[in-house]
Amino acid sequence: MSVVIKDTNNIDKIVKNLRQLGGKQIKVGLFGKDDSELVMIGAVHEYGVEIPVTDKMRAWFAANGYPLKKETKVIKIPERSWLRSGYDENIDKIARKIEEMVPDVIEGNVNPKLFMDAIGMEFAGLIQKKMRDLKNPPNSQMTVEMKGSDNPLIDTGRLVGAIRHEVET
Repeated sequence: MSVVIKDTNNIDKIVKNLRQLGGKQIKVGLFGKDDSELVMIGAVHEYGVEIPVTDKMRAWFAANGYPLKKETKVIKIPERSWLRSGYDENIDKIARKIEEMVPDVIEGNVNPKLFMDAIGMEFAGLIQKKMRDLKNPPNSQMTVEMKGSDNPLIDTGRLVGAIRHEVET
């Protein structure tokens, strides 16, 4: 009788796959190297801003049918957090997705790069959904009239369309 012993030790493969994940970060949001204007717009909505009224601004508002009161010294764009709140509302869902997929990555059934990209794409999609669903605080009546929509973070779709992910080492 002949006996064949097969070594099924996968430690080297597991270590290799884990090393490919080590030190990597998934970043989701807007990136200045893509479009610094969109980063500024995103930050304005994320944190809000008070813009001092200038004579030129006062004239523009009046010329467009929205004269400002003399006592109006600032235009306030309220905070409409889409990134921080989108993260907070979805991090548990992403953590569960990671927990589901990591065993397949470790075993070599899922490529580590594809895993990182899949998580980043899913998170970017959840942030975009947050932006589309956000309703409060609402736009001013003037803004609604000018853009023809009451969604505070959606005008042309350029901002929400720019949300993406990067995997960094």
